[in-house]
Amino acid sequence: MSTPDIRVEKGHAEPEEVAALTAILLARAAAQPSAPAHRGRAKAGWRRLERENGFRAPHSWR
Repeated sequence: MSTPDIRVEKGHAEPEEVAALTAILLARAAAQPSAPAHRGRAKAGWRRLERENGFRAPHSWR
């Protein structure tokens, strides 16, 4: 028999308990999305000054 993938560090677990724990961990891993959803801005929050217009009105907030 090879080295087990799950090891009990403290106490004693029966093979059925280890199997149940393995099933729960595999079910949770399968339920989670493979890649996190993209959250954030589509554009950068900063501006490149060379791409801005040359004049801004003094009363503008931009």
